[in-house]
Amino acid sequence: MSAMNSRIGWIGTGRMGHAMVARLLAADQDVHLWNRTRAKAEDLAPLGATVVDTVAELADRDVVFTMVSADDDLLAVTLGPGGLLNQPTAPRYLVDSSTVSAETSERVRQAAAVRGTTLLAAPVSGNAKVVASGRLSVAVSGPRSGFDDVEPLLSLIGQSVTYVGESDLARLVKLAHNVFLGVVTQSLAEILVLAEKGGVSRAAFLEFLNSSVMGSVFTRYKSPALVNLDYSPTFTPVLLRKDFDLGLAAARRLDVPMPVAATTAQLVQASVSSGRVTEDFAILLDLQAASAGLALRPEDVTVDDGLGRDGLGRSEAS
Repeated sequence: MSAMNSRIGWIGTGRMGHAMVARLLAADQDVHLWNRTRAKAEDLAPLGATVVDTVAELADRDVVFTMVSADDDLLAVTLGPGGLLNQPTAPRYLVDSSTVSAETSERVRQAAAVRGTTLLAAPVSGNAKVVASGRLSVAVSGPRSGFDDVEPLLSLIGQSVTYVGESDLARLVKLAHNVFLGVVTQSLAEILVLAEKGGVSRAAFLEFLNSSVMGSVFTRYKSPALVNLDYSPTFTPVLLRKDFDLGLAAARRLDVPMPVAATTAQLVQASVSSGRVTEDFAILLDLQAASAGLALRPEDVTVDDGLGRDGLGRSEAS
């Protein structure tokens, strides 16, 4: 199979899926796609996508990507009535970028194998803005030969595509990553509140941090939200809680103590219990400030997110 001439199917065009499809279309790839709410996918048609009415219409594609929210969603679009793997034909490759349990992934993997379809687990690191900037990272597991075939397509979506091993090891990589994401964000919230309560603005502290050895792509691109309290959702507390649940379950299964992660999981749960479930998980900053008796206000200053120009030669504002 020549990946660059593949007929691509795509299931799920939420914030992440939408941005990932846009990159494939910008690279002149042939993409047919389905989304549960068709209206949320139709703006991709002018970019070259074909929007279909049913998952079944993607079964004859060479490679089908899935990017859905949870285990039940993946099972529904693959094994449910009208599912991808219940059609007369089946794709050669199924590339799943959802964050789901290893048990669900294995169930889909076995069903795919019966149909002659190879499942590659390909979870990603980043949000839609990171995708657009060309900075997405992808971890992939499954047969090495399958990875070699599909890697050129994944490289159109992300700047870093890492093969991590067989079966569902990429799921564990993603869970470990997202647990760390939550721990880092909680730690960042704590030190920001400490600095601000002592009289240092969030903008000044983050400018220093981002220029130090402790700065990272994540701390830079999260800085505008933390300084100006912009909690437009990129990843919600509910989704982060799900990943902590899965990550800590993996830790129990593998007998790995994770005391810092377990404590952070309780704070993530508190963010969900606050009722602010449609905002970004950066609301951890608000909760930390409240526990310290600090009232936060937007600083209303321009902060560089560090992403610059995207990987397609456009500026972020375009």
